Amino acid sequence: MDIYPKLILEALATVRYPGSGKDIVSLGMVNDDIRIDGNKVSFSLIFSKATDPFLKSVVRAAEAAVETHVGNGVQIRGNIAVKVPESKPRTEENPLPGVKNIIGVSSGKGGVGKSTIATNLAVSLAQLGYRVGLLDADIFGPSVPKMLGVEDEQLFMHEKDGRNLIIPIEKYGVKLLSIGFVVDKEKAVLWRGAMASNALRQLITDADWGELDYFVIDMPPGTSDIHLTLVQTLAITGAIVVTTPQEVALADARKGVSMFLGEHVNVPVLGIVENMSWFTPSAHPDEKYYIFGKDGGRNLAQSLNVTLLGQIPLVASICKGGDDGVPVSLQNSVSGTAFVNLAENVVAAVDERNRTLPPTTKVEVNK
Repeated sequence: MDIYPKLILEALATVRYPGSGKDIVSLGMVNDDIRIDGNKVSFSLIFSKATDPFLKSVVRAAEAAVETHVGNGVQIRGNIAVKVPESKPRTEENPLPGVKNIIGVSSGKGGVGKSTIATNLAVSLAQLGYRVGLLDADIFGPSVPKMLGVEDEQLFMHEKDGRNLIIPIEKYGVKLLSIGFVVDKEKAVLWRGAMASNALRQLITDADWGELDYFVIDMPPGTSDIHLTLVQTLAITGAIVVTTPQEVALADARKGVSMFLGEHVNVPVLGIVENMSWFTPSAHPDEKYYIFGKDGGRNLAQSLNVTLLGQIPLVASICKGGDDGVPVSLQNSVSGTAFVNLAENVVAAVDERNRTLPPTTKVEVNK
C-alpha cells in the first residue's frame, strides 16, 4: 500500500485533543510539512504552549494512530517536531479577575505538614460557605490530589470566551488543579526551574477558575523561583507560613517570613500556623504530649510581630484522612474543629488586611 499525505491526515484525525471533543486535524494542530520517504513518515504538531499539559500524551497518540491506521511497517522518522507559535505578551493586568483573595501557604522546609494545612484550610473555608479554589503548586511533590481522593482523575478542557480552558477538578466544594494530574505519579518530576514555572503559570492563567472568594495556593517548601513566579503572576493577598514547634523548623520558618516581607517578594504575612503542636491520644483527647517542643510557633509569631493563626494537634485521624482522601476538616472532632478555627482566623486576618488597603483596592468577601 502506498503512503500519501491524505492517509496520514486521516490517521491523525482519529486523535482527539483531551477535553475538547475535537480532533487535532480540525483544530489546526497538524502542520503542513508532512514528509514521506518510502515507509518513513515525519510531520509536526503545533501546540499553543511548550508547557501544554497534554503535549506528551497527544504526541504519543499521534504516533500510535499513524502506526495503527497506516500500517505497512510505517516508521515515524525521529521524534515528532513540536512547533510553538511565538507567544504574544499578556495584556491583562489581573489573570484571575473573578478571584477576590489569594492566599499562599508556605513553609521554610519540607515535612511540617504544609500540604495538609493547605488542603484542610481550603475544605474548611468551603464548609463555611465560601467559594474556594486550591492550586497545588508544589511542582516536585504534588500530594493534594491524594489528600482529596482525586489522584486518578483526568483533566478536560472547554471553550470559554474564545479560549480553551482547563476545567478544575471539584471535590468537597473545592476547585482543584495540580501538576499531579498531568505527570506520571510513579515517577519523579525532573524539570528545570523555567519549565516548572511555565507549567505552573499555565495552571493559573489557562484554567476556568470562575468566581472565587478564596484561592489557596499550596506552595513548594523553602524559597525558590517558583515563589517568584507566583508573586509575579498574581496579586497575592497574603501568605501563611507553616511550621512545627521544633527549633530546626522554626529557623527555616523565620527565613520564609523574611522572604515574603523582602523587597523582591513584598507579600504581607497573614500569620503563622503551628502544626503538630502536641500529640493527643485518641483514647484520651484531653491529654497533650509536646513531642516537638512547646509553643515554638507561638513564640516565633510573637518575636516577628505576626499573628498565630492556629495550633494544630498531632492526631492519627489527620494522617488517615489525608491517606484516605477524606480530610479531617470534614469531621466533627477536635482536629476538625481546629481547622475550622484556623479558617475563621484566616478570614479575620484577610478582612483586617483588606481594611488597611486604599478604598479603590479593598476587597469584600460575602458568603
